[in-house]
Amino acid sequence: MLRESEVRDRAAFIELLASPEVHAYLGGPRPRDELEREMPGAPERWPGSFVVELDGSMIGQILLRRATGHRRLAAAGKVDLGYLFLPRAWGLGYAAEACAAALDWLAGALPGEPVVLTTQSANVGSMRLAAKLGFTEVERFEAWGAEQWLGMRSPAAPSD
Repeated sequence: MLRESEVRDRAAFIELLASPEVHAYLGGPRPRDELEREMPGAPERWPGSFVVELDGSMIGQILLRRATGHRRLAAAGKVDLGYLFLPRAWGLGYAAEACAAALDWLAGALPGEPVVLTTQSANVGSMRLAAKLGFTEVERFEAWGAEQWLGMRSPAAPSD
C-alpha cells in the first residue's frame, strides 16, 4: 500500500537512512545518532512522496519529484523517480509493485509526463527494476566515483 508518511514511520525512516546495505550505492548511510537528533517527529509530506506499507509497517519510500538542478541535461525539469526499501523487503517484488503504482498515480496527476531514474550501473537490482518498469538508457556518466546510469520512461501513448 502507498500512503503519506505518519509519525509512526519515524523509526523506519531512521532505519532506512542509517542502513549501510540500503546506501551501498548512494554514498553511504547517515549516522544514526545524527538522524535521531535531526529527524522531525512527523516526516515531511508532499505530493509524490509515498511510504510503502506492508502488513501495517513501513518497508520503503518512493519519491517522485521534479529534477531541478540535475547534473544531466537529459534529466533537467523531468520527474525523477527515487526509491529506498529496507533490506528485508528486497527481492520479493514489492519495489516493482510500489513503483508501478506510484508511476500510475503520476500518470493520472500529470498525464504525458516523462520520468527519469538515475542509479549506479553496479547496482544490479536497481538496474533490473528500471528495465522492468520500462526505463531505457539515455546515458551513462561518471559521478561520485562510480559509473551512473540515467534512464527515461516515456509517457504511454493516449488510448483511443
